[in-house]
Amino acid sequence: MFLENTVNPKEQFGWIEVICGSMFSGKTEELIRRLKRAQFARQKVEIFKPIVDTRYHEENVVSHDENQIRSTPVPAAANIRLLADDCQVVGIDEAQFFDDEIVTVCNDLANRGIRVVVAGLDMDFKGNPFGPMPALMATAEYVTKVHAICTRTGNLANYSFRKSENERLVVLGETEEYEPLSRAAFYKAMLKEKISKLEVRDPVVLSQKNSSNAS
Repeated sequence: MFLENTVNPKEQFGWIEVICGSMFSGKTEELIRRLKRAQFARQKVEIFKPIVDTRYHEENVVSHDENQIRSTPVPAAANIRLLADDCQVVGIDEAQFFDDEIVTVCNDLANRGIRVVVAGLDMDFKGNPFGPMPALMATAEYVTKVHAICTRTGNLANYSFRKSENERLVVLGETEEYEPLSRAAFYKAMLKEKISKLEVRDPVVLSQKNSSNAS
């Protein structure tokens, strides 16, 4: 369970909180909840997201449940450092889409006394660690892993399975493009995908082809 840190006025350092998990697990919802609590407490909050994320809104951070909060889209992690002056809390959504400098930026902000709340996918569609997320999780004081519900088994899901054959790492999409799967369902889906791509050769045709080449 995540417990919000109490501020010690004698220690002028902030901290990093990472919220991670698969798609449809409620990462953005939890990010918005924490940031709105900070706003309610009259703390100065700034929220950022990668400029490529335009699924729901070009500017706002929006959850799947249509809960939203104002944010600033930025093209690179370095922009966050420049725009986060005089803040008490910084929120960052879809951190996996940022360049590796996001790790240094988050740590620099925390060292300046800022509370940094980051949300992002911990694994890509192939089940591999996603971009800077592992390093962010390693340096964070708090890591919260949230789960979706597997669409095939009903168990907890921690994998984001891409239903299309697009092999690009970054493909924005929702339920038409991705589905959350449990470990067992993801393993079976990936195995089925590999089998479907195997080239099955007719031994008779192959023998005739070899004979033709020999002559």
